[in-house]
Amino acid sequence: MRKNEKRNGKALLPIVVFVVLYLGLGILFEYGLDIEMGFYKIPVVVIFLVALLVACIQNRELKLNDKLEVMGRGISDPNIITMIIIFMLSGIFVGIVGRTSANSVAYFILSLVPPQFAVVVLFVVSCFVSLAMGTSVGTITLIVPIGVAVARVSGFALPVCIGSVMSGAMFGDNLSFISDTTIAACNGQGCEMKDKFKENFFIALPAAIASIVILLVLSVKNYNGGFIEEKYDLIQTVPYILVLIGGIIGFNVFFVLITGILSGSVIMIATGMIAPTDLIGNMGTGAAGMFETSMVAILVAAICALIKEYGGFSALLYWIKKVFKGKKGGLLGMGLLVGLMDIATANNTVAIVMANPIAKEMSKDYGISARKAASILDTFSCIFQGILPYGAQMLVAVSAAASLGEVVSAFDILPMLLYPYMLLLSSLVFISTMKVTDGRQ
Repeated sequence: MRKNEKRNGKALLPIVVFVVLYLGLGILFEYGLDIEMGFYKIPVVVIFLVALLVACIQNRELKLNDKLEVMGRGISDPNIITMIIIFMLSGIFVGIVGRTSANSVAYFILSLVPPQFAVVVLFVVSCFVSLAMGTSVGTITLIVPIGVAVARVSGFALPVCIGSVMSGAMFGDNLSFISDTTIAACNGQGCEMKDKFKENFFIALPAAIASIVILLVLSVKNYNGGFIEEKYDLIQTVPYILVLIGGIIGFNVFFVLITGILSGSVIMIATGMIAPTDLIGNMGTGAAGMFETSMVAILVAAICALIKEYGGFSALLYWIKKVFKGKKGGLLGMGLLVGLMDIATANNTVAIVMANPIAKEMSKDYGISARKAASILDTFSCIFQGILPYGAQMLVAVSAAASLGEVVSAFDILPMLLYPYMLLLSSLVFISTMKVTDGRQ
Protein backbone atom coordinates (compact mmCIF):
# COMPACT_ATOMS: atom_id res chain seq x y z
CA MET A 1 0.00 0.00 0.00
CA ARG A 2 1.41 3.36 -0.97
CA LYS A 3 1.49 5.75 1.99
CA ASN A 4 -0.30 8.75 0.43
CA GLU A 5 -3.23 6.82 -1.00
CA LYS A 6 -6.57 7.47 0.64
CA ARG A 7 -8.63 4.50 1.78
CA ASN A 8 -12.41 4.69 1.77
CA GLY A 9 -14.34 1.47 2.20
CA LYS A 10 -17.64 3.26 1.58
CA ALA A 11 -16.53 3.84 -2.02
CA LEU A 12 -17.17 0.13 -2.64
CA LEU A 13 -20.92 0.70 -2.16
CA PRO A 14 -21.68 0.58 -5.95
CA ILE A 15 -20.34 -3.00 -6.07
CA VAL A 16 -22.47 -3.94 -3.05
CA VAL A 17 -25.54 -2.38 -4.72
CA PHE A 18 -24.86 -4.32 -7.91
CA VAL A 19 -24.40 -7.62 -6.04
CA VAL A 20 -27.55 -7.17 -3.94
CA LEU A 21 -29.74 -6.18 -6.89
CA TYR A 22 -28.41 -8.69 -9.41
CA LEU A 23 -28.07 -11.68 -7.11
CA GLY A 24 -31.25 -10.86 -5.16
CA LEU A 25 -33.44 -10.39 -8.22
CA GLY A 26 -31.88 -13.43 -9.89
CA ILE A 27 -32.70 -15.68 -6.92
CA LEU A 28 -36.21 -14.22 -6.75
CA PHE A 29 -36.86 -14.81 -10.46
CA GLU A 30 -35.21 -18.23 -10.66
CA TYR A 31 -36.40 -19.82 -7.43
CA GLY A 32 -39.07 -17.55 -5.96
CA LEU A 33 -41.14 -16.93 -9.10
CA ASP A 34 -39.92 -20.11 -10.84
CA ILE A 35 -39.04 -18.26 -14.06
CA GLU A 36 -36.99 -20.39 -16.46
CA MET A 37 -33.39 -19.07 -16.66
CA GLY A 38 -34.48 -16.34 -14.25
CA PHE A 39 -30.95 -15.05 -13.68
CA TYR A 40 -30.72 -14.20 -17.36
CA LYS A 41 -33.99 -12.24 -17.34
CA ILE A 42 -32.19 -9.59 -15.28
CA PRO A 43 -30.86 -6.81 -17.56
CA VAL A 44 -27.28 -6.63 -16.31
CA VAL A 45 -26.69 -3.34 -18.16
CA VAL A 46 -29.56 -1.71 -16.23
CA ILE A 47 -28.22 -2.99 -12.90
CA PHE A 48 -24.79 -1.60 -13.74
CA LEU A 49 -26.39 1.74 -14.62
CA VAL A 50 -27.99 1.82 -11.16
CA ALA A 51 -24.59 1.05 -9.62
CA LEU A 52 -23.04 3.84 -11.70
CA LEU A 53 -25.70 6.25 -10.47
CA VAL A 54 -24.84 5.32 -6.89
CA ALA A 55 -21.16 5.97 -7.62
CA CYS A 56 -22.02 9.37 -9.09
CA ILE A 57 -24.07 10.34 -6.03
CA GLN A 58 -21.20 9.50 -3.69
CA ASN A 59 -18.42 11.96 -2.79
CA ARG A 60 -20.23 15.27 -3.03
CA GLU A 61 -16.89 17.08 -2.70
CA LEU A 62 -16.24 16.21 -6.34
CA LYS A 63 -18.33 18.11 -8.89
CA LEU A 64 -20.35 16.19 -11.49
CA ASN A 65 -18.18 17.47 -14.36
CA ASP A 66 -15.10 16.24 -12.54
CA LYS A 67 -16.75 12.83 -12.05
CA LEU A 68 -17.57 12.69 -15.77
CA GLU A 69 -13.94 13.43 -16.53
CA VAL A 70 -12.82 10.61 -14.23
CA MET A 71 -15.26 8.22 -15.93
CA GLY A 72 -14.07 9.38 -19.35
CA ARG A 73 -10.47 8.56 -18.47
CA GLY A 74 -11.52 5.11 -17.29
CA ILE A 75 -13.53 4.36 -20.44
CA SER A 76 -10.85 5.70 -22.78
CA ASP A 77 -8.23 3.29 -21.45
CA PRO A 78 -6.59 1.63 -24.51
CA ASN A 79 -7.25 -1.80 -23.00
CA ILE A 80 -11.00 -1.12 -22.85
CA ILE A 81 -11.08 0.11 -26.47
CA THR A 82 -9.06 -2.91 -27.64
CA MET A 83 -11.31 -5.25 -25.70
CA ILE A 84 -14.47 -3.87 -27.32
CA ILE A 85 -13.06 -4.10 -30.85
CA ILE A 86 -11.99 -7.70 -30.25
CA PHE A 87 -15.44 -8.51 -28.85
CA MET A 88 -17.00 -7.18 -32.06
CA LEU A 89 -14.65 -9.11 -34.35
CA SER A 90 -15.22 -12.29 -32.35
CA GLY A 91 -18.98 -11.84 -32.67
CA ILE A 92 -18.70 -11.29 -36.42
CA PHE A 93 -16.61 -14.46 -36.79
CA VAL A 94 -19.15 -16.62 -34.96
CA GLY A 95 -21.98 -14.90 -36.85
CA ILE A 96 -20.43 -15.89 -40.19
CA VAL A 97 -19.41 -19.48 -39.57
CA GLY A 98 -22.43 -20.30 -37.41
CA ARG A 99 -23.11 -23.52 -35.56
CA THR A 100 -23.22 -25.74 -38.64
CA SER A 101 -19.47 -25.42 -39.04
CA ALA A 102 -18.89 -26.14 -35.36
CA ASN A 103 -21.18 -29.17 -35.72
CA SER A 104 -18.85 -30.46 -38.44
CA VAL A 105 -15.92 -30.03 -36.04
CA ALA A 106 -17.74 -32.05 -33.40
CA TYR A 107 -18.87 -34.97 -35.55
CA PHE A 108 -15.52 -35.15 -37.37
CA ILE A 109 -13.71 -35.77 -34.10
CA LEU A 110 -16.39 -38.21 -32.92
CA SER A 111 -15.88 -40.23 -36.10
CA LEU A 112 -12.21 -40.84 -35.34
CA VAL A 113 -12.59 -42.71 -32.04
CA PRO A 114 -14.23 -46.07 -31.06
CA PRO A 115 -17.74 -45.53 -29.63
CA GLN A 116 -16.92 -47.01 -26.22
CA PHE A 117 -14.89 -43.88 -25.61
CA ALA A 118 -17.74 -41.56 -26.61
CA VAL A 119 -17.86 -39.80 -23.22
CA VAL A 120 -14.15 -39.03 -23.40
CA VAL A 121 -14.66 -37.87 -26.98
CA LEU A 122 -17.49 -35.57 -25.86
CA PHE A 123 -15.05 -33.94 -23.45
CA VAL A 124 -12.27 -33.64 -26.04
CA VAL A 125 -14.66 -32.40 -28.74
CA SER A 126 -16.06 -29.78 -26.38
CA CYS A 127 -12.51 -28.72 -25.50
CA PHE A 128 -11.64 -28.29 -29.16
CA VAL A 129 -14.86 -26.56 -30.19
CA SER A 130 -14.84 -24.13 -27.26
CA LEU A 131 -11.14 -23.48 -27.85
CA ALA A 132 -11.94 -22.60 -31.46
CA MET A 133 -15.22 -20.75 -30.86
CA GLY A 134 -14.19 -18.97 -27.67
CA THR A 135 -17.57 -19.51 -26.00
CA SER A 136 -18.60 -22.11 -23.43
CA VAL A 137 -22.32 -21.36 -23.74
CA GLY A 138 -22.18 -21.70 -27.53
CA THR A 139 -20.30 -24.98 -27.20
CA ILE A 140 -22.80 -26.34 -24.69
CA THR A 141 -25.72 -25.33 -26.89
CA LEU A 142 -24.08 -27.15 -29.80
CA ILE A 143 -22.72 -30.30 -28.14
CA VAL A 144 -25.31 -31.11 -25.44
CA PRO A 145 -27.78 -32.47 -28.05
CA ILE A 146 -24.96 -34.77 -29.23
CA GLY A 147 -24.36 -35.73 -25.60
CA VAL A 148 -28.05 -36.57 -25.16
CA ALA A 149 -27.90 -38.76 -28.27
CA VAL A 150 -24.76 -40.51 -26.96
CA ALA A 151 -26.48 -41.19 -23.62
CA ARG A 152 -29.53 -42.68 -25.37
CA VAL A 153 -27.63 -45.13 -27.57
CA SER A 154 -24.65 -46.02 -25.40
CA GLY A 155 -25.99 -46.54 -21.90
CA PHE A 156 -23.84 -43.78 -20.44
CA ALA A 157 -25.74 -41.79 -17.78
CA LEU A 158 -27.09 -38.48 -19.04
CA PRO A 159 -25.42 -36.42 -16.25
CA VAL A 160 -22.07 -37.98 -17.19
CA CYS A 161 -22.49 -36.99 -20.85
CA ILE A 162 -23.68 -33.47 -20.07
CA GLY A 163 -20.98 -33.03 -17.41
CA SER A 164 -18.34 -34.02 -19.97
CA VAL A 165 -19.64 -31.44 -22.43
CA MET A 166 -19.76 -28.68 -19.82
CA SER A 167 -16.29 -29.57 -18.57
CA GLY A 168 -14.79 -29.41 -22.06
CA ALA A 169 -16.63 -26.15 -22.73
CA MET A 170 -14.99 -24.54 -19.68
CA PHE A 171 -11.56 -25.76 -20.85
CA GLY A 172 -11.87 -23.73 -24.04
CA ASP A 173 -13.52 -20.80 -22.28
CA ASN A 174 -10.43 -20.59 -20.09
CA LEU A 175 -7.79 -21.01 -22.81
CA SER A 176 -9.24 -19.80 -26.14
CA PHE A 177 -7.60 -16.78 -27.75
CA ILE A 178 -11.01 -15.41 -28.78
CA SER A 179 -12.82 -16.13 -25.51
CA ASP A 180 -14.16 -12.94 -23.94
CA THR A 181 -12.64 -14.04 -20.62
CA THR A 182 -9.18 -14.30 -22.17
CA ILE A 183 -9.64 -10.96 -23.92
CA ALA A 184 -10.85 -9.31 -20.72
CA ALA A 185 -8.08 -10.77 -18.52
CA CYS A 186 -5.21 -10.07 -20.93
CA ASN A 187 -6.25 -6.54 -21.83
CA GLY A 188 -7.15 -5.72 -18.25
CA GLN A 189 -3.74 -6.84 -16.98
CA GLY A 190 -1.78 -5.64 -20.01
CA CYS A 191 -0.19 -8.90 -21.19
CA GLU A 192 0.08 -10.75 -24.49
CA MET A 193 -2.47 -13.49 -25.07
CA LYS A 194 0.24 -15.99 -26.02
CA ASP A 195 2.03 -15.34 -22.71
CA LYS A 196 -1.16 -15.84 -20.74
CA PHE A 197 -1.86 -19.01 -22.76
CA LYS A 198 1.56 -20.46 -21.93
CA GLU A 199 1.09 -19.64 -18.25
CA ASN A 200 -2.46 -20.98 -18.23
CA PHE A 201 -1.75 -24.12 -20.24
CA PHE A 202 0.37 -25.75 -17.54
CA ILE A 203 -2.48 -25.28 -15.06
CA ALA A 204 -5.19 -26.50 -17.44
CA LEU A 205 -3.34 -29.48 -18.97
CA PRO A 206 -2.97 -31.54 -15.76
CA ALA A 207 -6.63 -30.85 -14.96
CA ALA A 208 -7.69 -31.99 -18.44
CA ILE A 209 -5.55 -35.15 -18.26
CA ALA A 210 -6.96 -36.04 -14.83
CA SER A 211 -10.49 -35.51 -16.15
CA ILE A 212 -9.82 -37.78 -19.13
CA VAL A 213 -8.45 -40.55 -16.89
CA ILE A 214 -11.54 -40.44 -14.66
CA LEU A 215 -13.84 -40.42 -17.69
CA LEU A 216 -12.02 -43.44 -19.13
CA VAL A 217 -12.68 -45.34 -15.92
CA LEU A 218 -16.36 -44.38 -16.05
CA SER A 219 -16.52 -45.40 -19.72
CA VAL A 220 -15.20 -48.90 -19.04
CA LYS A 221 -17.89 -49.43 -16.40
CA ASN A 222 -20.91 -48.07 -18.30
CA TYR A 223 -20.63 -48.68 -22.08
CA ASN A 224 -23.29 -51.02 -23.53
CA GLY A 225 -22.26 -51.26 -27.19
CA GLY A 226 -24.31 -48.43 -28.74
CA PHE A 227 -23.06 -46.26 -31.61
CA ILE A 228 -23.82 -42.79 -33.00
CA GLU A 229 -22.91 -41.37 -36.41
CA GLU A 230 -23.82 -38.16 -38.25
CA LYS A 231 -22.75 -36.53 -41.52
CA TYR A 232 -20.31 -33.64 -41.49
CA ASP A 233 -18.56 -31.33 -43.96
CA LEU A 234 -14.81 -31.31 -43.33
CA ILE A 235 -14.14 -28.07 -45.22
CA GLN A 236 -16.33 -26.18 -42.76
CA THR A 237 -13.82 -26.87 -39.98
CA VAL A 238 -11.13 -24.79 -41.74
CA PRO A 239 -12.00 -21.35 -40.24
CA TYR A 240 -11.92 -22.73 -36.71
CA ILE A 241 -8.65 -24.54 -37.34
CA LEU A 242 -7.07 -21.38 -38.79
CA VAL A 243 -8.15 -19.34 -35.77
CA LEU A 244 -6.81 -21.97 -33.39
CA ILE A 245 -3.46 -22.33 -35.17
CA GLY A 246 -3.02 -18.57 -35.54
CA GLY A 247 -3.72 -18.03 -31.87
CA ILE A 248 -1.33 -20.74 -30.73
CA ILE A 249 1.46 -19.46 -32.99
CA GLY A 250 1.00 -16.04 -31.41
CA PHE A 251 -0.23 -13.94 -34.33
CA ASN A 252 -1.89 -10.65 -33.46
CA VAL A 253 -5.45 -11.33 -32.33
CA PHE A 254 -6.87 -8.84 -34.86
CA PHE A 255 -5.08 -10.65 -37.68
CA VAL A 256 -6.27 -14.04 -36.39
CA LEU A 257 -9.91 -12.97 -36.20
CA ILE A 258 -9.87 -11.22 -39.57
CA THR A 259 -8.33 -14.36 -41.11
CA GLY A 260 -11.14 -16.41 -39.59
CA ILE A 261 -13.76 -13.96 -40.85
CA LEU A 262 -12.39 -13.91 -44.41
CA SER A 263 -11.86 -17.68 -44.66
CA GLY A 264 -15.26 -18.31 -43.09
CA SER A 265 -16.97 -15.96 -45.54
CA VAL A 266 -15.36 -17.63 -48.56
CA ILE A 267 -16.05 -21.17 -47.37
CA MET A 268 -19.65 -20.55 -46.27
CA ILE A 269 -20.49 -18.94 -49.62
CA ALA A 270 -18.57 -21.52 -51.68
CA THR A 271 -20.29 -24.44 -49.94
CA GLY A 272 -23.71 -22.84 -50.32
CA MET A 273 -24.26 -22.63 -46.56
CA ILE A 274 -25.06 -18.93 -46.83
CA ALA A 275 -26.16 -16.62 -49.63
CA PRO A 276 -23.82 -13.68 -50.37
CA THR A 277 -26.70 -11.29 -49.69
CA ASP A 278 -27.11 -12.72 -46.17
CA LEU A 279 -23.43 -12.55 -45.26
CA ILE A 280 -23.36 -8.94 -44.06
CA GLY A 281 -26.59 -9.48 -42.14
CA ASN A 282 -25.02 -12.39 -40.30
CA MET A 283 -21.98 -10.24 -39.54
CA GLY A 284 -24.26 -7.64 -38.01
CA THR A 285 -26.14 -10.23 -35.99
CA GLY A 286 -22.87 -11.63 -34.64
CA ALA A 287 -21.57 -8.19 -33.70
CA ALA A 288 -24.91 -7.30 -32.08
CA GLY A 289 -24.59 -10.41 -29.93
CA MET A 290 -21.59 -8.75 -28.27
CA PHE A 291 -23.45 -5.51 -27.49
CA GLU A 292 -24.26 -6.31 -23.87
CA THR A 293 -20.73 -7.56 -23.15
CA SER A 294 -19.27 -4.38 -24.65
CA MET A 295 -21.64 -2.13 -22.70
CA VAL A 296 -20.78 -3.97 -19.50
CA ALA A 297 -17.07 -3.34 -20.15
CA ILE A 298 -17.77 0.40 -20.64
CA LEU A 299 -19.99 0.75 -17.56
CA VAL A 300 -17.63 -1.24 -15.33
CA ALA A 301 -14.70 0.90 -16.51
CA ALA A 302 -16.62 4.03 -15.51
CA ILE A 303 -17.69 2.63 -12.13
CA CYS A 304 -14.20 1.34 -11.31
CA ALA A 305 -12.64 4.69 -12.25
CA LEU A 306 -14.87 6.45 -9.72
CA ILE A 307 -14.31 3.82 -7.02
CA LYS A 308 -10.55 4.12 -7.49
CA GLU A 309 -10.75 7.92 -7.39
CA TYR A 310 -12.71 7.76 -4.12
CA GLY A 311 -10.21 5.36 -2.50
CA GLY A 312 -12.30 2.18 -2.63
CA PHE A 313 -9.68 -0.01 -4.27
CA SER A 314 -7.02 1.19 -1.86
CA ALA A 315 -9.25 0.09 1.03
CA LEU A 316 -9.91 -3.29 -0.55
CA LEU A 317 -6.22 -3.83 -1.23
CA TYR A 318 -5.46 -2.93 2.36
CA TRP A 319 -7.92 -5.56 3.63
CA ILE A 320 -6.63 -8.21 1.24
CA LYS A 321 -3.04 -7.59 2.26
CA LYS A 322 -4.04 -8.01 5.89
CA VAL A 323 -5.21 -11.54 5.12
CA PHE A 324 -3.00 -12.75 2.25
CA LYS A 325 0.78 -12.54 2.57
CA GLY A 326 3.44 -12.82 -0.15
CA LYS A 327 3.09 -13.57 -3.86
CA LYS A 328 1.38 -16.90 -3.30
CA GLY A 329 -1.12 -15.26 -1.00
CA GLY A 330 -1.61 -12.48 -3.52
CA LEU A 331 -2.45 -14.97 -6.30
CA LEU A 332 -4.85 -16.84 -4.04
CA GLY A 333 -6.43 -13.53 -3.05
CA MET A 334 -6.92 -12.65 -6.72
CA GLY A 335 -8.54 -16.02 -7.34
CA LEU A 336 -10.96 -15.67 -4.45
CA LEU A 337 -11.72 -12.08 -5.43
CA VAL A 338 -12.76 -12.95 -8.98
CA GLY A 339 -14.55 -16.06 -7.68
CA LEU A 340 -16.72 -13.99 -5.33
CA MET A 341 -17.44 -11.54 -8.13
CA ASP A 342 -18.51 -14.48 -10.31
CA ILE A 343 -20.81 -15.89 -7.62
CA ALA A 344 -22.41 -12.45 -7.40
CA THR A 345 -22.80 -11.87 -11.14
CA ALA A 346 -23.04 -15.43 -12.58
CA ASN A 347 -20.93 -14.13 -15.47
CA ASN A 348 -17.20 -14.86 -15.56
CA THR A 349 -16.42 -12.13 -18.09
CA VAL A 350 -18.16 -9.49 -15.96
CA ALA A 351 -16.37 -10.86 -12.89
CA ILE A 352 -12.98 -10.46 -14.59
CA VAL A 353 -13.79 -6.95 -15.82
CA MET A 354 -14.83 -5.95 -12.28
CA ALA A 355 -11.78 -7.57 -10.67
CA ASN A 356 -9.24 -6.28 -13.23
CA PRO A 357 -8.47 -2.85 -11.69
CA ILE A 358 -8.08 -4.30 -8.19
CA ALA A 359 -5.98 -7.21 -9.47
CA LYS A 360 -3.68 -4.81 -11.34
CA GLU A 361 -3.04 -2.88 -8.14
CA MET A 362 -2.44 -6.16 -6.32
CA SER A 363 0.09 -7.17 -8.99
CA LYS A 364 2.07 -4.01 -8.29
CA ASP A 365 1.96 -4.46 -4.53
CA TYR A 366 2.72 -8.20 -4.52
CA GLY A 367 5.23 -8.18 -7.41
CA ILE A 368 3.16 -10.50 -9.61
CA SER A 369 3.63 -10.52 -13.38
CA ALA A 370 0.77 -9.52 -15.68
CA ARG A 371 0.69 -12.95 -17.33
CA LYS A 372 0.27 -14.75 -13.98
CA ALA A 373 -2.42 -12.32 -12.85
CA ALA A 374 -4.35 -12.73 -16.12
CA SER A 375 -4.03 -16.51 -15.90
CA ILE A 376 -5.30 -16.70 -12.31
CA LEU A 377 -8.20 -14.33 -12.99
CA ASP A 378 -9.35 -16.29 -16.02
CA THR A 379 -8.81 -19.69 -14.39
CA PHE A 380 -10.64 -19.00 -11.12
CA SER A 381 -13.51 -17.23 -12.90
CA CYS A 382 -13.98 -20.35 -15.06
CA ILE A 383 -13.77 -22.66 -12.04
CA PHE A 384 -16.58 -20.86 -10.26
CA GLN A 385 -18.65 -20.23 -13.39
CA GLY A 386 -18.37 -23.86 -14.40
CA ILE A 387 -20.07 -25.14 -11.23
CA LEU A 388 -22.68 -22.45 -10.55
CA PRO A 389 -26.15 -24.08 -10.49
CA TYR A 390 -27.59 -20.78 -11.73
CA GLY A 391 -24.83 -20.01 -14.27
CA ALA A 392 -25.66 -19.66 -17.96
CA GLN A 393 -23.70 -22.81 -18.77
CA MET A 394 -25.74 -24.99 -16.42
CA LEU A 395 -29.07 -23.40 -17.31
CA VAL A 396 -28.45 -23.77 -21.04
CA ALA A 397 -27.37 -27.40 -20.63
CA VAL A 398 -30.46 -28.34 -18.61
CA SER A 399 -32.71 -26.42 -21.01
CA ALA A 400 -31.15 -28.08 -24.10
CA ALA A 401 -31.69 -31.54 -22.59
CA ALA A 402 -35.30 -30.65 -21.68
CA SER A 403 -35.99 -29.52 -25.24
CA LEU A 404 -35.06 -33.06 -26.34
CA GLY A 405 -37.40 -34.65 -23.82
CA GLU A 406 -34.80 -35.46 -21.14
CA VAL A 407 -35.25 -34.40 -17.51
CA VAL A 408 -32.04 -33.67 -15.61
CA SER A 409 -31.32 -31.18 -12.82
CA ALA A 410 -28.31 -29.03 -12.08
CA PHE A 411 -27.67 -31.07 -8.94
CA ASP A 412 -27.57 -34.29 -10.99
CA ILE A 413 -24.87 -32.76 -13.20
CA LEU A 414 -22.78 -31.04 -10.50
CA PRO A 415 -20.94 -34.21 -9.32
CA MET A 416 -19.92 -34.94 -12.93
CA LEU A 417 -18.28 -31.55 -13.62
CA LEU A 418 -14.87 -33.12 -13.32
CA TYR A 419 -12.77 -30.53 -15.10
CA PRO A 420 -13.65 -27.48 -12.94
CA TYR A 421 -12.86 -29.50 -9.80
CA MET A 422 -9.58 -30.74 -11.26
CA LEU A 423 -8.77 -27.21 -12.42
CA LEU A 424 -9.24 -25.90 -8.88
CA LEU A 425 -6.92 -28.59 -7.55
CA SER A 426 -4.36 -27.89 -10.29
CA SER A 427 -4.52 -24.14 -9.60
CA LEU A 428 -3.92 -24.59 -5.89
CA VAL A 429 -0.96 -26.89 -6.61
CA PHE A 430 0.39 -24.34 -9.12
CA ILE A 431 0.18 -21.51 -6.58
CA SER A 432 1.63 -23.54 -3.69
CA THR A 433 4.62 -24.78 -5.72
CA MET A 434 5.36 -21.49 -7.51
CA LYS A 435 8.89 -20.16 -7.09
CA VAL A 436 9.01 -16.68 -5.57
CA THR A 437 12.73 -16.03 -5.40
CA ASP A 438 13.52 -15.12 -9.00
CA GLY A 439 12.11 -11.66 -9.48
CA ARG A 440 8.61 -10.77 -10.63
CA GLN A 441 6.68 -13.98 -10.97
